[in-house]
Amino acid sequence: MSHHKSSRRIEGLDKNVWVEFTQLAADYSAVNLGQGFPDFSPPNFVKEAYTKAINGGLNQYTRAFGHPPLVKILAKFFGKLMSQDIDPLNEVLVTIGAYEALFCFFQAMVDDGDEVIIIEPYFDCYEPMVRMAGGHPVFISLHPKPVFGRLMTSADWVLDPVELANKFNKRTKAIVINTPNNPLGKVLKCEELQVIAELCVKHNALCISDEVYEWLVYDANEHKRIASMPGMWERTVTVGSAGKTFSATGWKQAVAEGFEKEFELLGAPESYFISLRKELQLKRDRLAACLASVGLKPVIPEGGYFLIADISEVNVDLPECTKTEQPYDHRFVKWLTINKGLATIPVSAFYSSDSKKGFQNFIRFCFVKEDATLSKAEDILQEWSRTRKIQ
Repeated sequence: MSHHKSSRRIEGLDKNVWVEFTQLAADYSAVNLGQGFPDFSPPNFVKEAYTKAINGGLNQYTRAFGHPPLVKILAKFFGKLMSQDIDPLNEVLVTIGAYEALFCFFQAMVDDGDEVIIIEPYFDCYEPMVRMAGGHPVFISLHPKPVFGRLMTSADWVLDPVELANKFNKRTKAIVINTPNNPLGKVLKCEELQVIAELCVKHNALCISDEVYEWLVYDANEHKRIASMPGMWERTVTVGSAGKTFSATGWKQAVAEGFEKEFELLGAPESYFISLRKELQLKRDRLAACLASVGLKPVIPEGGYFLIADISEVNVDLPECTKTEQPYDHRFVKWLTINKGLATIPVSAFYSSDSKKGFQNFIRFCFVKEDATLSKAEDILQEWSRTRKIQ
C-alpha cells in the first residue's frame, strides 16, 4: 500500500517504543525486564477454569459487549467495592484488553477540538488515541520532590493543584488518570483524587481512570477509586484488566470464575490478590536493592509492575548519536541491551515531546518476573558494576 497516503489523523503517530525495543531485545536475546508481562503462569484455579471452559464447549461467539457470566460477576464484585448497584448489561463493557477499552472511550466521547488532560508520565497510547479522535492533549507533569537520606519513592512525585486547576477550561472534555501509574508506580492518594474530582465536577468534565494495576499496591498503600467519590460515579469510566489481575489475557469464562472465587475470599489472607501482592512486593524490593547496589537510584513504586531508576550518576561511554533528537535514555537502553544483554524501556517515551528532555535520565524495569529471570538480570548488573570499578 506504499502508493496510498495514510489519513491525516495518524500523521506523526508512526513511532512506537514497543516495536523498536521489543525487536532489539529479541535480536540480542536479552534478559527482558522491559516489557510489562509476567513470565510465570496464572494461578491454578484460573487455569482449571480455562480447561473447564474449553471442555465445556464454550468455543463460539458470546455476547458482543461481554460474556454474560463475566459482566455479572464484575458488576457484583465492583459493586461491592464501590457500594454501588451496577447494571451488568448496561454499565459493564468487556473489551479485548484495556487498550481497546481506552480506544473505545476516546472514539466515543472526544470530538474535534476537545481538550483531554493527561498526567505525565503516562502510558504512551493516551496521546495518539486522543489525537486520532480529533482531540487536543493537554499535559501536566508529576513533579519529583527532593529527598535526602533515603531512596525516593513514587509518592515523592506530586501534582501541583494550582497548575492542574489552570489546565481546566470550557474546552476540557476529560482528564486521564492512571493509578497505580505506569511507569512510575505512583498510587494517587484520596487528597489527590479529591482535587481531581472537584475540578471535574466544577468544569463538567469526564474522567477516564486507568486502574489496570489496582490489585498491585505495596507496603501500607491502598488503591482508591475515583468513581466512588461524590459527583464522580456518573462522569467516570473505570478501566480494569483481568489479564493483569490473573496473568491470563483473553480468558473470558476462566476469568469470570476467577472473580467468583475472589469475591468469596475478598480481603481474606488466602485471597489470590493478597498473595500476589506479597509475592510481587518481594520481587520489587529485590530488584530495587540490586539496582541501588550497582549505583543506580531506584524510585520505589507504591504499586504496579514497574520501577524506574535514575541513571544520571552512571558514566557510560555511549556511541555518538546520529539522530540528534534521540533522548539520552533511548541511547542508554539500546547500549544496555546490545552490550550487556539486559532489556529495559526509556522513561522519556512516557512523556510528551516538550517534556522528554527533562526526564531522559530514567529507565523502566519490570519486576513481575520469575526469580530465575531476576537472577539473570542481577548477574548482568553485578558484572557490569565490577567492570566499571576496574575501569
